[in-house]
Amino acid sequence: MDFKRNQINVLLQRLSESPRFMIVVTGPRQIGKTTMVRQALDPARSTFIAADQPLPGTTDPFSAQAESTSQYIASAGALPTAEWLAHHWTQARARAKALPTGEQYVLAIDEVQKIPRWSELVKGLWDADRADGLPPHIVLLGSSPWLVQRGLTESLAGRYEPIRMTHWSYHEMQSAFDFSLEEYVYFGGYPGSADIIRDESRWREYVRGALIHPNIEKDILQMTRVDKPALLKRLFELGCGAYSGQIISYTKLQGQLQDAGNTVTLAHYLDLLSQAGLLTGVSKYAGQKHRQRASSPKLNALNTALISALAGYTFQEAQNDRTFWGRLVESAVGAHLINTASDNCTIHYWRESPDEVDFVLSNLRGLVAIEVKSGATFSTPKGLNVFTTKFKAARQLIVGEGGVPLAEFLSHPADDWMD
Repeated sequence: MDFKRNQINVLLQRLSESPRFMIVVTGPRQIGKTTMVRQALDPARSTFIAADQPLPGTTDPFSAQAESTSQYIASAGALPTAEWLAHHWTQARARAKALPTGEQYVLAIDEVQKIPRWSELVKGLWDADRADGLPPHIVLLGSSPWLVQRGLTESLAGRYEPIRMTHWSYHEMQSAFDFSLEEYVYFGGYPGSADIIRDESRWREYVRGALIHPNIEKDILQMTRVDKPALLKRLFELGCGAYSGQIISYTKLQGQLQDAGNTVTLAHYLDLLSQAGLLTGVSKYAGQKHRQRASSPKLNALNTALISALAGYTFQEAQNDRTFWGRLVESAVGAHLINTASDNCTIHYWRESPDEVDFVLSNLRGLVAIEVKSGATFSTPKGLNVFTTKFKAARQLIVGEGGVPLAEFLSHPADDWMD
């Protein structure tokens, strides 16, 4: 696929400069991190290695490759080790030194978090390069955000610049795969599944088996401590399948989950699911930080494909069920806001029974109350008027019938609606 995401421009700009910092590309599984980095690399001046690939199982024992790799391959099919990484880094360093002045060499390392004690090793190698005065560019990729972030904050502070990637937007899926608005709302923003949406059974199996299962089984359960894995899986299924777009207390969630543990455990598991790009909990806007943290979360799938794959509705059935379709539309809006908001823009909901606002955007410039309308009739929601009466600086925004068309809203990042 020739389509290039916008983040590639940032990556290309940084690679054109002399290496000042390592470049860290993070984001959920299957959203194009590896593809983007490969698109940016010149094969003649780069090395791309993947730490989630087993080492080669057959090598000619008399070849130069065998001699150079024998020191770090413990056994055929073994996962890469610190020695493997140091070997490739040393080779990249030598190639960087051999280039003419002004030309840059790049070493890209995919799934770096799977190498034991990776951050300490990377820190030592990077600092040695800096002392030598001619380091290659280093690009680190990872789909386990909490492990990558832990390594960055523990060992690599001040040595890297991040490039954050999220799920594909409506505009991207439309440009790359000619998705209609309705197809994006139902099938979501996973590029790998775009070519099989006409075979819906196959599509659902792909989302469940190639996206959901690896996210939970490999990225969460194998990479961080989870005392109740069955609870985490059930929380995800319930949150996406039944409650995305709804405000639900942790106490009510406990009642829906077998062996639910305490509310602290549920909040922690929801945070893990959020960091994996699966399911998040939006907090209530209260004007006071401590009240926001203590509020019941509004659950929101971060890609509507996760809802559709679990719900069991066909594409046509989903459109015919106006209640379900309305939940999908609201979840699509919430996912778009969360995925595209900058660090300076926060996303909340608001409710003071019986009044409610679907989403609240806030930054230093202002406050926007958003209501999502997916029905055919229009009336100004009472919650918007109550909210803007309570918070005088707030501006109202209706998405859908009677307001900004859904397609237009999904074509702009969250921060654009603050202006």
